[in-house]
Amino acid sequence: MKQTDKTDKNVLILGLPNCGKSQIFSNLTGEYTLVANYPLSTINIKGAFCTVEGYCYNIIDTPGIYSLHIQSEEASMVREKILSGDVDIIVQCVDANHLKQSLSLTAELTQLSIPLVLVLNALDETARKGIWIDSKKLSYIVGVPVVESIAIKGVGTNRLKQAIETARLPKSPVIFGDVMESALSSIISFFPDSMRHRRANAIFTLLNDQYIEEHIEKIAGAKTLQDIKDTIADLKNRFQWNPAKLLSYTYSRWVDSVYDEIVKKQASAPQSFSENLAKYCRTPITGFPILIGIIIAVFFLVVEVADALTGFLEDLAWKPVEDYIKTVVIDRFWNDLLIGDYGVLSMGVAGAILTVLPILSVFYILYNILEDVGYIPNLTVLSKRIFSKIGLSGATILPMVLGFGCKTMATLTTKTLASKKERYIAIFLIAFAIPCAPQIGLSMSLLGKIGISAFFISFAILVLVEIITGLILNRIIKEDRTQVFIQMLPPIRMPNIKNIAKKTYYRLLEFLKEAFPVFILASLVLFTLDKTGILDALKVFLEPMVKGALGLPVDIVDALIVLLARREASVAIIAKMIEANMLDYVQSIVAVTLTTMFFPCVANVGSIIRMLGLRSAIVIVVVITISSVIVMTVANWCLRLVF
Repeated sequence: MKQTDKTDKNVLILGLPNCGKSQIFSNLTGEYTLVANYPLSTINIKGAFCTVEGYCYNIIDTPGIYSLHIQSEEASMVREKILSGDVDIIVQCVDANHLKQSLSLTAELTQLSIPLVLVLNALDETARKGIWIDSKKLSYIVGVPVVESIAIKGVGTNRLKQAIETARLPKSPVIFGDVMESALSSIISFFPDSMRHRRANAIFTLLNDQYIEEHIEKIAGAKTLQDIKDTIADLKNRFQWNPAKLLSYTYSRWVDSVYDEIVKKQASAPQSFSENLAKYCRTPITGFPILIGIIIAVFFLVVEVADALTGFLEDLAWKPVEDYIKTVVIDRFWNDLLIGDYGVLSMGVAGAILTVLPILSVFYILYNILEDVGYIPNLTVLSKRIFSKIGLSGATILPMVLGFGCKTMATLTTKTLASKKERYIAIFLIAFAIPCAPQIGLSMSLLGKIGISAFFISFAILVLVEIITGLILNRIIKEDRTQVFIQMLPPIRMPNIKNIAKKTYYRLLEFLKEAFPVFILASLVLFTLDKTGILDALKVFLEPMVKGALGLPVDIVDALIVLLARREASVAIIAKMIEANMLDYVQSIVAVTLTTMFFPCVANVGSIIRMLGLRSAIVIVVVITISSVIVMTVANWCLRLVF
């Protein structure tokens, strides 16, 4: 065969959440994608190219799914891609730590007429637990290539490329017994010969899958669909059987049979340190002290290391430049434009590179370590009791916790929630008072200048606001439906230095690409408003609210204006105000906490519009903006009584 101009094969990577799909995708394509030790790190289908022996493959990364039967929007996306006929090969990432759950998905994949490759991932972890998996026996049973892999270390990538070339159909689908097989044959007889994956479609139809019914009606017509439904109703009445129960029972028997054949366990394997540590992290008695300890450690590292790095860079790179410009640029206008209070260089370039970037660099390294070791999912279990009090089920907890990483991504992950009520509450709370990773790091640095107590007071205000807001929303929004939620907890792992360095690099690069132009633009906007007198007029107009209610200097308006475009841009302004002693203890807390809540960032607003629509997004943004001012007005009065 000759290499074509377009891709020769479309290869779909699928598997359970957090099984290593994205790492395998990166290993094959060299394309970076976020790899984290928690579920929902992939929420969309993503493709990139890989060349093997002269052939160009389109490798497609997908969100994690537990089954092909629709349980979420992610499962719907993946199955729609499969049934479209555009998938030539499926690579299933089989999580060796959750082998039975992965084999349940394998059983379903045998019903498809698509060549299959199994990647047995994380074998190093099962080996440490005294578990041995016979990959050759698994390959013989299913009839497809099985590749042993430690994806996070790149082990098995070359063997996987070879296996993709030799991918083949499974030996035979899982058989359900005479009654079920007869029913499937009856349904298949109605399908046109051109229809792909007829057996799998027949199974989905037996389960009353409305999405498949729409698919069949589109291909075969409404009359054929009605004939199929009548046939299914007749079979159910005649044999008095439940296809869903029989399906589940047959798959479970097959999985247990395969598992018993391929798995050998060491009888005296001790419980590992990682399992004990994970248990301590999610148990309230030990989990909350561990959480507080992590926050304190991160706080001091961010404050001390980032501040030292900022001071070093300012002395090395900024002061010589500033002194040189002062001697060369004599004209007042150009001097102000370059290095004045709203200068392009002083506020724009130096603010982004010398003030914000060092803080984010230190914080991202620490945050990425927590991601990599698998602490985040265990934190969701620890926080479950709090979230359940405000009407949120277990399914909502992970998106909420992910908000501490990135509000935009966390908002998009709420599409996994079946309950519209929970989705609305989660999106509102994520946008309102959950600080994202950059905001946490920047808040630590700013409040670290006046003491750790200020940070904990600010954090306590945000927690209290979230709880009260959640209780209010839970009471005023009507129930619609509940959702069964099962979350597999990943093991606590040793951090991978290469992975941490790569994630830190790409996150900082993303910040520079997105935020740096905003810093420049913000400085130009403020400079223009200042020179035209509009800024002073705006400060006079807002003075009753800013000085009277919030107890802040009127110059904080500068920070509120720039955070409309980019929240990090306000940090440089507040940092200068703290260093110049323009803000006292209480004012520093109020300023930092207000900028955390005040008006969601533009990217987050975009994600809210995508999930809830423009009208709901406008309501949320307006309510959050007004509420943040009211909350911090009350907080200012209360803090003044104490301090």
